[in-house]
Amino acid sequence: MNIKPIIITILFFTVSINSQEKLPYHQIPQMKENYTAQNTVARMIDGLGFRYYWATEGLRAEDLAYQPQGEGRDCQKTVNHLYDLSNMMLRLIKTEFKQEIEKEKMTFVEMRKQTLLNLQAISNRIKASKNLSEFTVKKESKISVPFFNVINGPIADAIWHAGQVASFRRSSGNPINSKVNHFTGTVRE
Repeated sequence: MNIKPIIITILFFTVSINSQEKLPYHQIPQMKENYTAQNTVARMIDGLGFRYYWATEGLRAEDLAYQPQGEGRDCQKTVNHLYDLSNMMLRLIKTEFKQEIEKEKMTFVEMRKQTLLNLQAISNRIKASKNLSEFTVKKESKISVPFFNVINGPIADAIWHAGQVASFRRSSGNPINSKVNHFTGTVRE
């Protein structure tokens, strides 16, 4: 019996399994029931991350090219906008977070990964804050923009667009995994 092909096969599967990086938000992270303003907003971000993860998981080229009739963004442009919104949220909550690749050079897979990492960094930063008022944006004209505007601005916008991606993929014949439970933030086995 020639053992060399068996060893090569085992090594191939080991490398394949180890090379698959686990991205955040496959499930919503566990959190203690401690209802502070920071934990509540961080949970909104975690819910967004979970919805984004599953809205973008397994998208095909035809899904990314899908555009509803009429004017508007196609699915890929919506994914790009979600990435931009995640960067805007990082800036608004005064968080430096390294972007691994320049936006113009990113593939869909790289942009998806970076958006998920951005959302995780946003959630972590908000949970670690002492008070959401530290994120009040001071404009050059000395007008301050309260953190509420971050909630009803880029956070709500990103939730809206994650829903659009889910709708687009359903329309292009590739619905979200039916085992995803958005209520609990889990996936049935």
